[in-house]
Amino acid sequence: MSARLPLGPFHVHPIGLGAMPMSCAGRPDEATSIDVIHAAIDAGMDLIDTADCYCLDDEDFHHNERLVAKALRGRPERVVVATKAGLRRPGGDWVEDGRPERLRACCEASLRALGVERIDLWQLHAPDRDVPWADQVGVFARMREEGKVAAVGLSNVSVAEIEAARALVPVASVQNRCNPWDLSAFEDGVVEACEAFGITFLAYSPVNGDDHSTVGSSTLLRREGAALGLDPYQVALLWLRAKAPAVMLPIPGASRVASARSSAAALGRSLPPEVGARLDRAFGFPPPVRRFAR
Repeated sequence: MSARLPLGPFHVHPIGLGAMPMSCAGRPDEATSIDVIHAAIDAGMDLIDTADCYCLDDEDFHHNERLVAKALRGRPERVVVATKAGLRRPGGDWVEDGRPERLRACCEASLRALGVERIDLWQLHAPDRDVPWADQVGVFARMREEGKVAAVGLSNVSVAEIEAARALVPVASVQNRCNPWDLSAFEDGVVEACEAFGITFLAYSPVNGDDHSTVGSSTLLRREGAALGLDPYQVALLWLRAKAPAVMLPIPGASRVASARSSAAALGRSLPPEVGARLDRAFGFPPPVRRFAR
């Protein structure tokens, strides 16, 4: 099993489970979803990423959190649960809402949905451009001070937003999109900032999210994986891990038991340097931004 990464006061294995596909459009039935979560845990995963808005619409809010809580009920393992607030789902859309009074209400509602007295990791889902950044982050700082949140994270943020947030509260995680076809988190310096500040980077959509078929159909990933006894999804996850091993924690989503087991099976594996170099060239991996002193 692979070494764990720090995540606030916790240490978790460097590949986690993204629970979003189990609650949005096309979601499986509840029994199947619970089987997926149990399979991930049984295979060694100890981080589950959820959000209050992982649901169909505003009438279905907190669906994913309740599902995760039900799946974990009675399990002996210590699983870290990360959730988020800051979006609404009117009519199924995704709309930023970082009003402080709403964020506080969302925290209280997530505590109830998860059935806990303290949220392990509470993340601001996305900046609301109509609300001052300090006002949004300030709610997260206060919830931490009040003991309702163990650690604070950010999502869909820039380097400047990370730096401004760190002046208000310790930032344990940054969750931005990152995969072989979207390397903007490297190009804009976010991953480097996480390395410099000791922040764990949670890579969402690490196998290209809704278009994950691009991974499965990639001749390159299939060929490299076949030589190592890995499937192409595992190769993609391991390649990302190797780009920033001290902070990189992919959270591939799953709605099938086989997918969860495949992702977990990459724990403890690594790619030979020559394979990583070939993938770097193929995906056009960018050089380090190096905005921060080493």
